Amino acid sequence: MDDNVSNIKKIAQLMAELAEQLEICTRCGMCQAFCPLFAQTGFESDVARGKLAMLDGLTHELFKSPEGVYERLNKCLLCGSCEFNCPRGTNVLEIFLKARVILTGFIGLSPVKKTVLRRILARPKTFDRLVKLASKFQNIFTRPASEPVGISCRKFALPLRQERNFVSIAPAPFHHMAPSLRTTSGSSGIKVAFFVGCLIDKIFPDVAKAVLKVLDYHGVGVFMPEGQGCCGIPAVSSGDAVAFNRLIRHNLDIFEAADFDYLVTACATCTFTIKKIWPMMIQMMVRKESANIKSRVRKIAEKTLDINQFLVSKIGLQNGVSGRDAKAVSVTYHDPCHLKKSLGISSEPRALIKANPLYRFTEMPEADVCCGMGGSFNLQYYNISTKIGRQKYNNIKISGCSTVATGCPACMIQISDMISRLGGRIAVKHPVEIYAESLKN
Repeated sequence: MDDNVSNIKKIAQLMAELAEQLEICTRCGMCQAFCPLFAQTGFESDVARGKLAMLDGLTHELFKSPEGVYERLNKCLLCGSCEFNCPRGTNVLEIFLKARVILTGFIGLSPVKKTVLRRILARPKTFDRLVKLASKFQNIFTRPASEPVGISCRKFALPLRQERNFVSIAPAPFHHMAPSLRTTSGSSGIKVAFFVGCLIDKIFPDVAKAVLKVLDYHGVGVFMPEGQGCCGIPAVSSGDAVAFNRLIRHNLDIFEAADFDYLVTACATCTFTIKKIWPMMIQMMVRKESANIKSRVRKIAEKTLDINQFLVSKIGLQNGVSGRDAKAVSVTYHDPCHLKKSLGISSEPRALIKANPLYRFTEMPEADVCCGMGGSFNLQYYNISTKIGRQKYNNIKISGCSTVATGCPACMIQISDMISRLGGRIAVKHPVEIYAESLKN
């Protein structure tokens, strides 16, 4: 038996563990109506039904090229639109992520990906040093681009990359402004751990500052440990169980150093990853070890809340009457996929926005349609990502807003890119920033 046949059989055996979930999908094709990728390409292999059929083929050893299935499986935004709208309740994201881990175990990571994920991302100090270095040299290879209001955007100076506008790395990351924090609970009687997240720390530190301002105003104690790492979503979405495990254990160790009631984040993807993906994937990855790590993950996942959800459901907002001021700023809101589709959080960020009387809220069309970012999808399939992003920008413009808010820093990057490329003059903010503006110091 040659190595390829042997590997096919081994992959089929591992994939068999997903067989029961794969059988839930009846191939009805409902996912076609909601998949932002399929809307652009029209390829069956780009929609959930097609990918699930290919994975089922691997399970039954019908396909002899796991590399081809792997390539098509990775061409996905992981937005969850298919799962959110599936009439059968197929756990599409769980199947895709677990299948990526299985296939990566056999096919392996490219040398570049392995270096980035294991030697940089999974080592927070190294990652911080490299980003700090990049912030100093980013102006050498880039030039100023048209900027959304309040956000610095740049364009690559290299001819092959001139089409991409990107939000600049902040001059100073948030962890330099506030390396750590331990405050006791005040009037609320609640203490939270604050998970900052990579993009907020290094690109949008003002969001983190707004979170601390709001928590302090409401008398919430804060534990913010030094040396926080990435939540691990880039690693697990690449199928890298090694880097993902390292990051989970690193973050568990530093956050378990203090007692707290809730762990809050201002990043939709970090919230989803810690609350849903950590316990989902840890069951698969450490089955041969003690139950201790699973218990630790489950405990912190149960405490994890998005900042919008925490403020509305656990604290209560200081509300103003939105829209009465004739000079109020017109604002609309984009629903991050991981916040609405994966966690069911939609009304809470809108409540934060409406609590500020200096803003007038207007709903945009298709507010919960994916913006096209998709993490590494944006890097690998930028042209498709841009086409999806343009549709989002058009819907933002239809609302007539001068500010667009969203609860995900990755979405903020994508929307800023579209505004910059298309010459818009629209501010991009996080709901917690808008709410913080309404609170007296």
